[in-house]
Amino acid sequence: MATAVVRYMAAAVSDRGRKRPSNEDAYGFSVEAGVYLVCDGMGGAAAGEIASTIAVDEVLRLLTHRNPDNGVPLPDAAQRALCAANEAIFSRAQRNHRLSGMGTTLVALATRERQVWVFNIGDSRCYRQRQGHLEQLTQDHSLVEEQVRLGRMTPREALHSPLKNVITRALGTQSQVTPDVFEFEAEPGDLFLLCSDGLTRELPDSAIQDLLSADLPLESLSTHLVEAAKKAGGHDNITCLLVRAQG
Repeated sequence: MATAVVRYMAAAVSDRGRKRPSNEDAYGFSVEAGVYLVCDGMGGAAAGEIASTIAVDEVLRLLTHRNPDNGVPLPDAAQRALCAANEAIFSRAQRNHRLSGMGTTLVALATRERQVWVFNIGDSRCYRQRQGHLEQLTQDHSLVEEQVRLGRMTPREALHSPLKNVITRALGTQSQVTPDVFEFEAEPGDLFLLCSDGLTRELPDSAIQDLLSADLPLESLSTHLVEAAKKAGGHDNITCLLVRAQG
């Protein structure tokens, strides 16, 4: 039986929310290179914005100028790009004490035909909606989520914990970092959502699933997600990047 050819399309919306004075999220994508990513920066004196921007720029630069015929598989090239971005952020902070401790979360999607790889560092997430069902593909690198996975805290307790903002892994805060990597096979109709925690802190997965089920263009879906998160409180920056696999 012939394997269906999959093409991708994408759209994104980012908003500073209702409480934050600036937007420290960043995103970028290249459909041609098959690379999509969302970063949520952290650090004072606009350092978070610098860290997230460096990460997006460095990863896109390395992967959009990549030669696919050089023998390096896409997932390996993506891991190298993440390491380079980590080094760029870390060394920038070392050179400027005002940026000390800056870092960023990162969630990225890399596609090659039907093969899909998801990379994450921190608590920005990737979801897949398939045939109306929403599934979280990543695991948060956060203190409370790790406690939930160990059975030491319930999801409800995690939601209201004063430690819910503590992440255990970030890009650029240490000289080296290891992302989680997940591999999947895309099916026509799959919808991938990459987002910062400004979305998932405000909306439960059930609400996200309902919003993604609307028959609308990707940019409209992204806008509706962001507006719903703002209406629910908008306490943080909100970024949604949608990638649809089409037959």
